[in-house]
Amino acid sequence: MADWTEVYRPTTLSEVRGNDKARDAFHEWATTWDDHGQAVILYGSPGVGKTSAAHALANDMGWETVELNASDQRTADVIERFAGRAAKNATLAGSASGGGARGGDTESRQLVILDEADNIHGNYDRGGASAITKLVKDSGQPIVLIANEFYEMSRGLRNACEDIEFRDVSSRSIVPVLRDICRREGIEYEQDALDAIAETNDGDLRGAIKDLQAAAEGRESITKEDVVTSGRDRAMDLFPFLDAVLKEESAEEALQSAYRVDETPDDLTKWIENNLLAVYEPAEAARAYDALANADRWLGRVRATQNYSYWRYATDNAAAGVAAARDGTKGGWTRYSRPQFWPGSNDTADDVCQRIAERGGLSIDTARRDVLPFLSAMTHHCKPRELTVAMAAAYELDEAAVSFITGSGESTNKVESIVADAEELRAEAIEAHSGGAFAGDAREVDAENKAGADGSDDAGREHETTGDDRASDTAGDVAADDTGDDDNPGADEDEDQAGLNDFM
Repeated sequence: MADWTEVYRPTTLSEVRGNDKARDAFHEWATTWDDHGQAVILYGSPGVGKTSAAHALANDMGWETVELNASDQRTADVIERFAGRAAKNATLAGSASGGGARGGDTESRQLVILDEADNIHGNYDRGGASAITKLVKDSGQPIVLIANEFYEMSRGLRNACEDIEFRDVSSRSIVPVLRDICRREGIEYEQDALDAIAETNDGDLRGAIKDLQAAAEGRESITKEDVVTSGRDRAMDLFPFLDAVLKEESAEEALQSAYRVDETPDDLTKWIENNLLAVYEPAEAARAYDALANADRWLGRVRATQNYSYWRYATDNAAAGVAAARDGTKGGWTRYSRPQFWPGSNDTADDVCQRIAERGGLSIDTARRDVLPFLSAMTHHCKPRELTVAMAAAYELDEAAVSFITGSGESTNKVESIVADAEELRAEAIEAHSGGAFAGDAREVDAENKAGADGSDDAGREHETTGDDRASDTAGDVAADDTGDDDNPGADEDEDQAGLNDFM
């Protein structure tokens, strides 16, 4: 059966229900675009008709559409290649559209639609946020940004655009839509059934249509009882889901909440893992990480076999397992952060992984997959500070790299001070490991003069190592025992390499 939300998508703005004021403002924006040339942000809850309104407007205006899902294709390169080319008044085939950037033939225009624009966040998207801001400022074509959370977008982007809010659709506006669909599908209905669907979805028109289709499947008529038995839980947002798993609900309840979130199990696992330490005590976290490890094993089987039935076991462990690891419920408010995804083409990620691989004698893939996640977990938001400083010193990290690993802001005083302390710590460690070779330039001159006088050339060069080779750190060094090489001056140089422990 075809998806009714697509079959009955509005084809003109006049068919958009429940947001008359927003609809009229959107139409006004389009008809006066020659005068202002601004992009527009349509924002509001999921399912209220924002994307449908954008396509309906394009149909009304006779404009072509170029659509880009910002959460799936959000790199600067992709935005420039697809959306940017259209916004600069070029067709998808690469030829120039007639009419010029503004004031030309409106029928030759292309409406650039960027969906989920609030899911673009700085470094995680490899320049996507700044690329979109630049795009809306320089565009020669109308651009519509679709967002659920207006204030999740950068201030610069918000200020560069007009904004129109789409409010939740009232049940009074939802019912006529459901009634019209039933008539067109030839389905008899009880009015109470349609009222119940509208009330249950509480402003979500798309969800109401999905519920109607579920209730009507295989039936020629629907009653209120049919709606009750085939009801769909209202979708849950990610942050309430994290509260449910990490703070409030039992294992069984957390599992049911996971089924209500419109995210894949691998993404849910990343969200839980990234925020676990912000809530759990160490003993709870240890048990929870066991459950997440099991979830990751099942996700690995999905990737290896493409058998997505294994997803259920990943969800069992990530949601129910983590909730079961908690001792009771927890209160208070927690600022949850988005997980860091490490795409292969991210310059900062590549540089960090290269450093880890070189210090540890690992492959870059192993550094990315097995070491980087643990460094991120151990230094989340630069805590504990001493360990973060030691890590920055061991791997010679700059502000961008520390920000990437810890999730803290690159330009914050906290990150800048950590990098400064790491440089000082590294200098101290190099001198300590140099055997006194850096006690001062005068000492080196004296040694050279003495070597010239008595031929003992090695006297001043016995310890002439710069220490650079000794600053390497391996993943194993983090947990390695201190073997006491200071008491054994004859130890091999390879055994005198500086790991994280040497910086702590």
